[in-house]
Amino acid sequence: MVAPLDGIKVIDLSRLAPGPFCTMILGDLGAEVLRVEEPGGGAMAASRPRQDPIAIRRAAAFSAVNRNKRSITLNLKHPEARTVLYQLCQDADVFVEGYRPGVVKRLGCDYETLHAINQRLIYCSLSGYGQTGPYQGLAGHDINYISFAGMLGLMGPADGPPAIPLNIVADMAGGGMHAAISILAALLARGKTSEGQYVDAAMLDGVFSMLQSVTSAFLSTGRVPTRGSESLSGSLPHYNVYECADGKYLSVAALEPDFWQTLCTAMGREDFIPHQGDEAQRTEQFSFFRRTFKTRTRDAWFDLLSRAGDSATAKVLSMDEVVTDPQVRARGLVAEVGVVNGETVRHPGIAYKLSATPGSVRSLGVPRGEHTDEVLKEMGYSSERVRVMRDQGVVE
Repeated sequence: MVAPLDGIKVIDLSRLAPGPFCTMILGDLGAEVLRVEEPGGGAMAASRPRQDPIAIRRAAAFSAVNRNKRSITLNLKHPEARTVLYQLCQDADVFVEGYRPGVVKRLGCDYETLHAINQRLIYCSLSGYGQTGPYQGLAGHDINYISFAGMLGLMGPADGPPAIPLNIVADMAGGGMHAAISILAALLARGKTSEGQYVDAAMLDGVFSMLQSVTSAFLSTGRVPTRGSESLSGSLPHYNVYECADGKYLSVAALEPDFWQTLCTAMGREDFIPHQGDEAQRTEQFSFFRRTFKTRTRDAWFDLLSRAGDSATAKVLSMDEVVTDPQVRARGLVAEVGVVNGETVRHPGIAYKLSATPGSVRSLGVPRGEHTDEVLKEMGYSSERVRVMRDQGVVE
């Protein structure tokens, strides 16, 4: 079956989560992705405990961001390794790197250098703060990018410190996903112009763009939003999270009047119905919901409210509950994708559903450098030459 990105060759020079997530998306959609990795795995690998080969292969297979990719090692500080990379770039479509600005210039694989080799190449630099501005060289991680973007300061209750989310907002959504969207747009543009281009993807930019509703309101009114005071961040009793009798939680999002009516009726408080959003009633409503939800278990409340009609409630699930949830299973969001050492490997499934050209998991992640010899042989290098290159530290 044809995939959307069949025939697209991607060279992935990225390291941490955002870049590999970006190229995972491209690989799931059919692109041929080649990871170019540093011999030894770099500083991050050096800090991890040593593992036996079986454990290494298992970890690689269960790493969803490395599926649908081959892997070679190249020591780009060595001139011959750069020559190999330049050969790979001659017919590549996309190049993704995730270093801080300036590093790829020192490694000889910056946009100008590779564009001179292949003018159709789409070159994506994915960084925290972008290639311009006073923060361009600043080190950081997800929590730092969402801090500068204004998101972290808005997360959590009004009477507490900012709530730190998982590294999903900046790394995955603001970074990797926005980079993938930009690359797909550049591929479409190349179909019209026959020219590649440079993509400057920054996690700060991506996160800030996702705050568009809050930012637009501020730019329109001048009112500075504050933590816990916004309608969708905990200030409303009918858009909140409540603890139940078993210590588990239920989320309530009865924003629409008919949802609110269903909720209030099912809980025996029809008198609340005319007062949705009434600030004078918030304390009483909060007190009632917090007290009453603790009288039944989470699942009992969900069953009761679901039978009552549309109330926009949901169970707050733990991960072990998520992977067995019937809706998650029906959508193929947990998929069996292969076998490693006799063990079935499961990954998060493919989120984007295309009817005619669906994505797929064609191969599992592999240990660093698994395909070095194979790729070099495809490029015309003899086994003896590869042995010499390995002895010289060009490859691992």
